[in-house]
Amino acid sequence: MYYLIATMHTLGAQLQDQLQDNIEGRARAVLDERHRDRGSVSMDQVIWAVAVIAIAGVVVAAVTAYVKKKAGQIQ
Repeated sequence: MYYLIATMHTLGAQLQDQLQDNIEGRARAVLDERHRDRGSVSMDQVIWAVAVIAIAGVVVAAVTAYVKKKAGQIQ
């Protein structure tokens, strides 16, 4: 009887260790995937940055043209 109890206890301990390792492995995989994308620039951020730079360029060109036009009118 003691042999059966000891065997069942050992089997339960081993099963618990395997389950704990499996759960920890899955948790690590999820965290690794989250950290892998951390700090990377997504495509929409790049597109927005290019759009802002283009708009700024148009504004600078318009202001420069206006100033040159007004400077040409000075006698």
